[in-house]
Amino acid sequence: MEKEGFIAPPTTSRKRSTVSRPVTQVGEVPPKPRGRPRKNKKETQHLIDQGLVPLKSEEDLVNGYLDTLITTVPGMKNVRLKDFPTFVRTTNPNDIMLNFCNREAKRATMASAIILNTFEDLEGPILDAMRSILNPPIFTIGPLSLLTKQMIKENKLYSALGSNLWKEELDCFVWLEGKREASVVYVNLGSITVMSNEQLVEFAWGLANSKHEFLWVIREDLVKGENAVLPQEFMEEIKGRGMLATWCPQENVLCHPAIGGFLTHSGWNSTIESIIAGVPMISWPFFSEQQTNCRYVCMEWGLGMEIDSDVKREEVEKQVRELMEGEKGEEMRNKAMEWKESAFRATHESNGTSSLNFQKLVHEVLLSRN
Repeated sequence: MEKEGFIAPPTTSRKRSTVSRPVTQVGEVPPKPRGRPRKNKKETQHLIDQGLVPLKSEEDLVNGYLDTLITTVPGMKNVRLKDFPTFVRTTNPNDIMLNFCNREAKRATMASAIILNTFEDLEGPILDAMRSILNPPIFTIGPLSLLTKQMIKENKLYSALGSNLWKEELDCFVWLEGKREASVVYVNLGSITVMSNEQLVEFAWGLANSKHEFLWVIREDLVKGENAVLPQEFMEEIKGRGMLATWCPQENVLCHPAIGGFLTHSGWNSTIESIIAGVPMISWPFFSEQQTNCRYVCMEWGLGMEIDSDVKREEVEKQVRELMEGEKGEEMRNKAMEWKESAFRATHESNGTSSLNFQKLVHEVLLSRN
């Protein structure tokens, strides 16, 4: 039996709340549709109409079918079927999540407004396509954490608005102090991602063999059905250059000058927080819209690289080295800084798109009801 070097300790706090990529808030149903009716073809229904979903058999999950290029969804260029949210990977036409997503997309036309935690520069083509399809006005007011920081100057009040429901370990900041700028890889695969212990060990040795310093968040329930166990040899190997924690205040960690890269599951909260911090990413998407986020991070925004779902230590080591010391990593870091500046302009300048959209939302939707 493998010697137990690390077992994630239990926590009693609840999980961090997650926000899916498009944050849609449905308001009152207008008595009549506003403006001309528009064609209501949502992406899930589009795939169903094309005969691409549901899958014909479970073999389609492994025979290359998911690599099918989809070129007909408005605003989405050259995406593969595997880049859509994982709810489409079903053979059952009555699948609960497939039909839930399809139904809720259609119901978006009933909203008085749609609010998105993103910004115009980041997702312009998608937003243009949505506005051509949906009746309600769309307000991009993100990144929300930047917008709230700008609007609420009193730090105590701002801290009360945090969405983190895990018990945080603040010792990570003590460990980060004194580290060279952009020298540490931050690893956090989110609040609900699970893996096998074999996958955990592959990540572990990939990080150790990269020889770079890292801060790794390992939840108590990260390994499905059992405790997260790492070999004693790994613990000996990383002494002095690796820290393991059960949870950290992620946004603050990413903004720490010592952080030079982020190994992430590409949940939308994590993606937008990495953009805010100007930190490039290595992505290991798990489910839901994370595959879509990963595709845009890597292929559209130039911010990341993807690790295969069948994770191997050699690939982890290679990508960490490229991220932290390679030419591609440097290119991604430069691009990350550009997106950071764009997010800041959207929320902090008086004519920033998110600042203006928030004002419009308040005056044209919320106050107009009074």
